[in-house]
Amino acid sequence: MPQFDPTTFAPQLVWLGITFLALYLLMSKLIIPRVSGILAQREDRIDGNLQRAEALKEEAAGVLAAYQKAIADARAQAQSALAKAGADIAAQTAAREAEFAKKMADQTAAAEAGIRAAKVKALADVRGIAAEVAALMAGKITGASVDSGAVAQAVDGVMKERAR
Repeated sequence: MPQFDPTTFAPQLVWLGITFLALYLLMSKLIIPRVSGILAQREDRIDGNLQRAEALKEEAAGVLAAYQKAIADARAQAQSALAKAGADIAAQTAAREAEFAKKMADQTAAAEAGIRAAKVKALADVRGIAAEVAALMAGKITGASVDSGAVAQAVDGVMKERAR
């Protein structure tokens, strides 16, 4: 193998040095600056994306806070509307109940007046019927005609005694 021949070591070392120097210069002047430029661009792009992501995150947090505030405001408005509707319904119910109670009181008063009038009429009718029955019974028992005025006075007296 020619590379292991000691007589060719010196030229091989010279060419190794020239090739190393050429590759070193090529790498240091052309390739490494391009690669480092690409890496710098990539790093800048990543930093920019991270900054945009942070900005979007902050914006999303602001939007979320605004959304939660809007929801809280809507709930508060709904609660106030519900409370107002409840108060309106309670007021309407109270007014209807008052009107109904007044109607019932009027109807009860009218019914009581009718009952009193019917009671008075019934008592008057009972007095007359009692006087008539007493006159008929006294006439049948005694066989004589009885004075209706005297029978009416007797029935009135009995009714006054029972009323006590």
